[in-house]
Amino acid sequence: MGKNDPLITGQRILDSFFPIVKGGTAAIPGGFGTGKTVTQHQIAKWANADLVVYIGCGERGNEITEVLQEFPNLIDPRNGRPLMERTVIIANTSNMQVAARDASIYTGITIAEYYRDMGLDVALMADSTSRWAEAMREISGRLNEMPAQEGYPAYLSSRLAEFYERAGRARSLSGQEGSVTVIGAVSPPGGDFSEPVTQLTKQFTSVFWALDKNLASARHFPSINWLNSYSEYIDAVAAWWQAQTGIHWRSLRAKAMDLLTEQDHLNQIVHLVGPDALPDEQRLTLLTASLLTQGFLQQSALDDVDTYASPAKQIGMLDLILKFHDRAMNIIKLGAISAAIQNLPIVRRLLVMKNEISNAGLDQFAVLETDLNQQMDELEARYT
Repeated sequence: MGKNDPLITGQRILDSFFPIVKGGTAAIPGGFGTGKTVTQHQIAKWANADLVVYIGCGERGNEITEVLQEFPNLIDPRNGRPLMERTVIIANTSNMQVAARDASIYTGITIAEYYRDMGLDVALMADSTSRWAEAMREISGRLNEMPAQEGYPAYLSSRLAEFYERAGRARSLSGQEGSVTVIGAVSPPGGDFSEPVTQLTKQFTSVFWALDKNLASARHFPSINWLNSYSEYIDAVAAWWQAQTGIHWRSLRAKAMDLLTEQDHLNQIVHLVGPDALPDEQRLTLLTASLLTQGFLQQSALDDVDTYASPAKQIGMLDLILKFHDRAMNIIKLGAISAAIQNLPIVRRLLVMKNEISNAGLDQFAVLETDLNQQMDELEARYT
């Protein structure tokens, strides 16, 4: 295991935009219905970890039941064995005693450390740390301790710090090297990220995957807001991406993020004066950003092809969309209008390539790029 190997989840917005390293920490905050549990389930299914520890801390009974029923039927793509064979589930439903909820988090992280010391890479999912914090608040109240912000005990910060700081990489006395990656879900009331648990969690985690209620309502999943999320591991994993794909991933990511940031700015203008007021260059930016959001960041957990994207597929998709943008921008500078580019057949194919190109059929990217260049050459010839 390399020092800065990423935890590959197969989810494009996580791996390509906001990666986490093995032994790192991440938070998934989001209100009710934004997809925290499904996102953690996807990570548990597809992450390149040797073992997954899933802590259902104060979860609804039907969600724990779903995990218990679904995981035994899932096949681990690495060895063809049932996924449950490398999964440990700490089942703590909301109707159990509050002390059990407090203990479930410590049980899960202790089990994770046990397997880490055996030289395994462990991914721990805590769903959710907010209910753990509520258990602390309730126990603290029964002990007549002095409450702090919003009734939480004054030691909430130190407890959260102690939990997330147990993540990391370690070498055992026998020379085996393992890791514990901690991914904690946070359930802020009303989706308010300014509440204490979310704010404190941000202090102790290096990756922040912010779920968005508006994206979830629009059926855009994973509903991770690309403008509010961040990762502090970008520099750490850049060399791994370069070695694995041979493509400068960091520059592609930076260019895509610039387009998505510009899209947010242009959407505000469109809401005020309409799209017709924008010049063709900015309309192309909106088109490319739409390809990125719908054709790359949006991913279906229920589609057999789209549910998991290998790093090679992710980088191939991202590279092709940005090549489309560069070619199209050059043609617009020659005098073409954005509508002519938007009507090209390649636009729709870029939108659906996530469903049509499998992880085993990556040679189709070369065919798609050939079609892209052919259509762009034909359009460019009209203006030269």
